[in-house]
Amino acid sequence: MPSIDRDGVAVHYEVTGSGPVVLLTHGFAATSRMFEATARALSDTHTVVTWDLRGHGRSDSPDDPAAYSVPLVIGDMMALLDAAGADRAAVAGHSVGGFLSLELHLAHPERVEALVLIGTGPGYRRDEARDGWNRMAESFARSYADKGLAAMTPSPELDPSAHSGATGLVHAARGILTQRDARVLESLPSIAVPTLVVVGALDEPFLASSRYLADRIPGATLAVIDGAGHAPNVTHAPAFDAALRDFVQRDDVRSASSRPT
Repeated sequence: MPSIDRDGVAVHYEVTGSGPVVLLTHGFAATSRMFEATARALSDTHTVVTWDLRGHGRSDSPDDPAAYSVPLVIGDMMALLDAAGADRAAVAGHSVGGFLSLELHLAHPERVEALVLIGTGPGYRRDEARDGWNRMAESFARSYADKGLAAMTPSPELDPSAHSGATGLVHAARGILTQRDARVLESLPSIAVPTLVVVGALDEPFLASSRYLADRIPGATLAVIDGAGHAPNVTHAPAFDAALRDFVQRDDVRSASSRPT
């Protein structure tokens, strides 16, 4: 299985197809398996890179909590683009994977040709709202610490059998899922790359945040998938894949995308 070594942490990834690069990042407690249908759908025109976040799936789950942070994950994403030979790529993510995609754009805008944000929130401006999110992340961490993978709530994108254990999820909840400031939210008006925001019509917790993203990011397109919940790419793959394909084939997305070398 292909992996990159990140200071002793093996990060699993897979590459499908050929053409301009699309990097797909899953959400918390999910794995790259949630993008299998999407990778197949795009593989005839694009190089699709899927991967497992550190602490998830087939990537390593270090025991050291310090091995889990947003800067380290951004470094993982940069290393994956390098491995794919992409100077620039369309960067897509689900839930916290979308937030990490925004973090990547904030840190390294020169590497991001386009953004796709799926069931994603923009973060919080007020400390008290952010504290509420972080309390939720801590409750996830404690639940996985106490119950192991039995704590995983069944849903279309989550599969306990895809993980080797729960240790990585405990640390990822505390080190990656938690938020510390409003930098991402405040950066939205400065985003100058084509952006697609996708949300399921039944994903009530993320409908308002998706509309906010679409309103605040200049020129962003909002796609609401009828009948879908939080993981439209899993439950409503044909509709999701059609929206994504239409987006990545737009002239303004294709014009400067890097092909693998």
